[in-house]
Amino acid sequence: MEQLEATIARGIGEPAIVGVAVGTVSAAVYFALGVVTRDALGLTPLVLVFVAFFYFLTSLTYVEGNVLHPERGGASTFARYAFNELVSFVAGWAIVLDYLIVAAVCALAVPHYLGALWDPLDTRAAEIGIAALLLALGAVRNVRGLGVERLRRSFRIGVVNLVAVLLLAVLALALGPTPADPFADVELGSRPELADLAFAAALATVATTGIEAASGLAEEVRLPRRALRRAVGAGAISVLLLLGAVSLVALSVLPARDGRTPLSDEYLLTPVLGIATVIQPDALREVARTAVVLLATLVLGRAVTSQLLGVARLTYSLATNQQVPSALGRLHPRWATPYLAIAAAAALAFALALAGDVDLLLGLYAFGALLAFTIAHLSVLVLRFREGARPRPFRVPLGIRVRGAVLPLPTLLGALLAAAGWVSVLVLHPGARWLGLAWLAMGLALYVGYRRTTGKPLTKRFRVPESVLREPLEQEYRSILVPVTGDPMDVEIVGTAGRLAAEEADETEGPPMLEVIYPLEIPLSLPLDAALPEERLEAARRALQRARAVGEEYEGVHVQTAVVRTRQAGQAIVQEARRRGVEAIVLAAEAPTRTRGGRVLGGRGSPRDRTLGELTRYVLEKAPCRVILTAPPAGEEGERVGVAP
Repeated sequence: MEQLEATIARGIGEPAIVGVAVGTVSAAVYFALGVVTRDALGLTPLVLVFVAFFYFLTSLTYVEGNVLHPERGGASTFARYAFNELVSFVAGWAIVLDYLIVAAVCALAVPHYLGALWDPLDTRAAEIGIAALLLALGAVRNVRGLGVERLRRSFRIGVVNLVAVLLLAVLALALGPTPADPFADVELGSRPELADLAFAAALATVATTGIEAASGLAEEVRLPRRALRRAVGAGAISVLLLLGAVSLVALSVLPARDGRTPLSDEYLLTPVLGIATVIQPDALREVARTAVVLLATLVLGRAVTSQLLGVARLTYSLATNQQVPSALGRLHPRWATPYLAIAAAAALAFALALAGDVDLLLGLYAFGALLAFTIAHLSVLVLRFREGARPRPFRVPLGIRVRGAVLPLPTLLGALLAAAGWVSVLVLHPGARWLGLAWLAMGLALYVGYRRTTGKPLTKRFRVPESVLREPLEQEYRSILVPVTGDPMDVEIVGTAGRLAAEEADETEGPPMLEVIYPLEIPLSLPLDAALPEERLEAARRALQRARAVGEEYEGVHVQTAVVRTRQAGQAIVQEARRRGVEAIVLAAEAPTRTRGGRVLGGRGSPRDRTLGELTRYVLEKAPCRVILTAPPAGEEGERVGVAP
């Protein structure tokens, strides 16, 4: 008997989420260590241990918020449900600023590392040129679309980076100068001053941006509670090892003297390279330096792309909730990515890179991050009152009961620390204070102006269908997804797809393809890969064989078939369309749900509710490409075709 191949549609896995969460930590060790050391001096390791603790507290808060409302947006989403759209926008706008700054600083750091191999690259002109190139490449990659496999590669690269940097630290201790006491130069209150120490802790929170980036994938995560705990722990441990332990080694081999250290002078933007320079003999030192340059370029380059991805996802969320003009969320006609938002983000990041003042940029980062984290913590606390009865697969532990709600102590502490850090930035860093407030003022002017001109209140939620953000497509149908169910309508929809594809037949470009899938819905009582009754498999087999026969009647058209095991047919159709990169979906328009459709059973709903079924509506709203509906007119033979842009 012919074997039936089946694809299983799953969410993003644990390695991908951990890879996103620790990606910024991996990048931060290459540029943030020197800047933090300049202010914290010998107390840098203790500052970074504190940041690891703050990372842990914030991760707990974000996990609870995400499992309660699994939508993209992070702190912006939490604030939407806890407060209102205005507070939600402030949180989202602050995080957009952070993504831009981290992308700019990572792009600035790469030429300084490359300059260790070739001096002409360590110049201002080369710095600007390389930063522009990295941001342009990151924008192009995001516009063309990033797959889940890239996120999994980020996890693997993060593991390699962790091992490599720790190995470098061990070599520096073993083969470098006799380690010094990293705390020998500390005179608390004067070297470093308490104000500098507080500001260093605020700057070091740059390592926590990955929490927000991972949170942006919440709607695609399918992780059990144990996996969520592992993801939280992985980030905090990464901060401890990559920043805390490495800084301890760095200050042992490049110690502070009289309030100065090579890490904050000649190695300000290349601290890991500074560690490699102490290794002996010379041949091994050159190998270590080369390895550091190559790994830094890889990690920082990928961080640039990841930060632009974060901007794209968050801006799209703001656009669909009508917090920024819909044009910013407009999707590319071919790749279904918010290309205008990505292009604007790359341009703004380049403008920040032109400033070249890393201290100012990281101070501005701390302004945005600590404001967003404060809102996130407060939102989860408020949701314990507003939605206390809702089930939560994950709860922040160690709660106290206040007025009928259990408030988690870690989240309370996180809110206090984040708020105190934000106030310290306002007080201690004039540049970050005024530029940060100017960024907020510009965002609020955009938000208020947009809401007023469209006649919408400032605090209420409004959503636009995703199809509104899609650009009109050129009518090319060389790759078409055709879901079949064994219904007689299968012949009609495959025929429609076959005719459209046959019109595109061109020997110079290869044959057009019909991607025929059979969404096989598996009940929740069974695992997705469970053995199924032979009758169900045989029904799928017959439907696909019939579809192949119909499709191959059209000259020059190739047909591929597959079964997709899924919990929900509509979700499987949309996921397969994205994964396969098809140009259109030909779908049999199902009958509407009469109980919501209106008058037959007294239901209520819009005209759209009365003409479309749930599966059809879902595919129309979520599909990354054009959707063509095929249905027979009531009481007549033939077909009716409608095209959804």
